[in-house]
Amino acid sequence: MLLSANMMSFQDLFLTPIYLLLLLGLAYALRGRFTNAYTRRYFIPAYALKLGGAIALGLIYEFYYSGGDTTNYYNHAALMYKAFGDSFPVGLKLLTSDGEYDPAIYPYTSQMFWFTPGSTEMVIVRIAAVIALLCFNTYTVMAMLFATLSFTGMWAMYITFVKIRPQLYKQFTLAVFFMPSVFFWGSGLMKDSICIGALGLLFYGFYKATIQKRSIITSAAIGFLGAYVLYVTKVYILLSFLPPAMLWVFNENSQRIQSSLVRMLAKPVLIAVGVGVGAFAATNLTAGDERFDVEKIGERSKITKEYLSEYVTSGSAYDIGELDGSLNSIVKVAPMAVFTALFRPFLFEARNPVMLLSAMEATFFIYLTVMMFFRTGLFGTLRMIATEPTVTFCFLFAIIMAVGVGTTSGNFGTLVRYKIPLMPFFLAGLFIMQARVDSLARLKRGNVNLQRAA
Repeated sequence: MLLSANMMSFQDLFLTPIYLLLLLGLAYALRGRFTNAYTRRYFIPAYALKLGGAIALGLIYEFYYSGGDTTNYYNHAALMYKAFGDSFPVGLKLLTSDGEYDPAIYPYTSQMFWFTPGSTEMVIVRIAAVIALLCFNTYTVMAMLFATLSFTGMWAMYITFVKIRPQLYKQFTLAVFFMPSVFFWGSGLMKDSICIGALGLLFYGFYKATIQKRSIITSAAIGFLGAYVLYVTKVYILLSFLPPAMLWVFNENSQRIQSSLVRMLAKPVLIAVGVGVGAFAATNLTAGDERFDVEKIGERSKITKEYLSEYVTSGSAYDIGELDGSLNSIVKVAPMAVFTALFRPFLFEARNPVMLLSAMEATFFIYLTVMMFFRTGLFGTLRMIATEPTVTFCFLFAIIMAVGVGTTSGNFGTLVRYKIPLMPFFLAGLFIMQARVDSLARLKRGNVNLQRAA
């Protein structure tokens, strides 16, 4: 049986303000190294919001949900912390074990229901346990340090977007930092915090190494670090990223080929290479994995959706169509899965305050998307997506992820957490398209004025 579900104590009240001041002081000291004249003003507010989100998530789980995933992560980490207190060698053995039986650590592992070979949850538990050693196993401080790790990757994501479209630095803060679901679910002692931070590192390293082609070794190392963290925690995010990323590299580089003939001949070859790399990654990275093996993905999606739909208690279940365990059924429900992940819950589907925030975000997404189609038309919008490499990448990544999370979630409570990695990219893509339309409109007005003047 696990330790008490009560995560917070007087220790939190005493240590949290101290660590909060230390973390904010460190952020102020480092701000100059990672910002410029335009992004500097957002560094501290974005970080402070992440810290606030981490604290808020803990309070919600403690006093509203009365426990949940963050409680389980803390309780598992607390057992590791206790093991280190009892015996450092035993604690170290527990920290580095991967689900195998060992009499020395059995008194602790017998209380850990996540202690199984290859458990992705135990990756987060190990990170939490190391952090616990730095803050006397204080839940709120652990949550703030998780938020710090997450912010590190998300700031890398933000400055990558800013490098791509510097004039949109204000809009990108909303896409990356200030969406309520992202800073709430992606800040606390949760797997989601680590994953969205790792995605930011992957995005940064990939862009700088393969498209900018600067500091290639360092950038590749950062990208591989992010990719590895995703591989051992939520590999489906990595699999959603790779194929659009390969196409992104091709689109960016093909535009630099001056000869239209060479560009036309190279395009199918490079696309085939990208598809091949994506297929190889999808089949080999997940081979033998009961949850993510491509050959079993249809069956697992069906089981997961039925389980989550059956046992959800908040009245937030949704139905996207029949899943029979085959890949063909996933293809059939994919459009509804994408629509659900991007644009639901609707406002009238909200059943609690947390779902209401998600519904407001979904309504904002609907508004921006409809306005884009209204301004440029269906074919104009699709043509713009296809001709803008970064937008192509952002939307393809968001759509692929939306299919995955939309078909496996089964209820809005789970969906809102699973979809946060795609939200910054989808919104950033919309902002880039909006800026492109505004630029074309200004150019058109300028040409009209010149013609009148002539």
